Amino acid sequence: MIGRILRRGLGPVGGLSLNIATGAAALLLTAVVLAGVALIPVAGLGLAVLARALAPVRSLARFQRAWAGRVLERDPAEPYRSPAGPGIRAHLIPCLRDPATWRDLTWLAVHGVTSAVFVIAVWAMLSAVGTIWLLRTVDANWMVSFTLSLSILAILAITLAAVSLVRAGQARLAHLLLQPKSSLAQRVRELTESRAATVDAQAAELRRIERDLHDGAQARLVAVRMNLGLARGARDPAQVRELIEEAWESTGQALADLRDLVRGIHPPVLADRGLAGAIEAAALLCPVPVEVDVDLPERPEAPVESAVYFAASEALTNLAKHSDAGRAWVRLRHSGGVLRLTVGDDGRGGADPAAGTGLRGIARRLSAFDGSLAVSSPSGGPTELTMELPCALSSPKISHSCGTA
Repeated sequence: MIGRILRRGLGPVGGLSLNIATGAAALLLTAVVLAGVALIPVAGLGLAVLARALAPVRSLARFQRAWAGRVLERDPAEPYRSPAGPGIRAHLIPCLRDPATWRDLTWLAVHGVTSAVFVIAVWAMLSAVGTIWLLRTVDANWMVSFTLSLSILAILAITLAAVSLVRAGQARLAHLLLQPKSSLAQRVRELTESRAATVDAQAAELRRIERDLHDGAQARLVAVRMNLGLARGARDPAQVRELIEEAWESTGQALADLRDLVRGIHPPVLADRGLAGAIEAAALLCPVPVEVDVDLPERPEAPVESAVYFAASEALTNLAKHSDAGRAWVRLRHSGGVLRLTVGDDGRGGADPAAGTGLRGIARRLSAFDGSLAVSSPSGGPTELTMELPCALSSPKISHSCGTA
C-alpha cells in the first residue's frame, strides 16, 4: 500500500492527507521524546522511554525520507550507523552518538509544528469559504452573490495551490533535515576509519602468525636439527636411534603446529564445505548446544566467507566462556545485498563491546568489509550479536537448518 502510494505520487488531496497523518505522528512522537527527557531523573525511566521511542521515530523518518525522494526524484540514502532497539546500553547510547538520530529528532519537531500550522491555515481558508457561501445564500443581490462566488473560487484556488506548494516544501524540508549534510565527507571518514581498522587487524594477524611460527613450528624444527646433529656425531647405535626417534616426534609436532596455523588463516572446512558447513563445524565444537539456521541463495566471495566464519567462531567462543547459557543459535541470511549473521544465547547478558577485546575484534574484522556489529544484551539476557556485511553472492545455493550440540 505505502509502496504503491510512493510509486504513483500524491495529488493535492493526497498530499494534504499525508501531511496531516505524518504531522500528527510527529507531534505525538515529539511529546513522547520530551516526556522521556523529563523522566530521565526518575530512576532512569526516561532512558527506557527514549530507547523505545527511537524505533518509531526512525520508521517515520524513513517513510518521509522515501516519500521526499519520490517527490524530488532523488535516491534517499540510509544514514544510520547503528540499529535502534529497546536496549538502553546496546541501542540508545550508540543511537544518541549517531548524527542521524539528531537529524531525525530535529525534523520531527519542525515537521510537527509546520504541519500543524499548515492544517490550521487550510482550516481557516475552508471556514472562510463556508462563511462566504452562507452570506451568498442569504443575500439576494446578484452582484453581491457573483462577487462572493468569485471570492470562493479564488480562496479554493489559493488553497489548492498552497497544498501543492506545501507538498513540495515538506519534501524539500525532509530532504534538507533528514539527509546527511555531506554524504561524501562522511563516507570518506568512514572509509578512512575502516582502512585504519583493517591495517591494524592485518598487523595484529601478522604478529600472531609470526608468534605462532616462532613459538611452535620454528622451535620444533630447531629441536629436530639439534637431535639430528647429535645423532650424526654419536657412536652408540642405541643413542642414535633415540635421537632420531625424538627428531621424528618433533617433526610430527611441527607439522601439527603448521596445520593449526594454516587452519587459523583459512580453515580447510571453509574451502571444502562452504560457509554453512564451516559454521556447523564451529557449532559442534561449542560446549553450549547451538541451533544453526543458514539460508543462502549462493556463496559469498571467499574473503567475506572467511570474515563471517571467524566472526561467528569468535562469537561462539565468547558465549561459551562468559554467557552461562543453556542454548545458543546462529542464523545467517542474505537479502537486499546484505549478509546478516545473528549469534544469540539465553545466558546472563551484559555483553559490552567497550568492556572486552572479543567484540571489538569482531567489529574490526567486519569493518574491513564495510560491515557493522550491533549488540543487544540486556542484563539477564538474552544476548544477540547482529553482524551485517554488504556483499554479492556468486555460487550455488546453500540452505542448512539443523540443531547441533
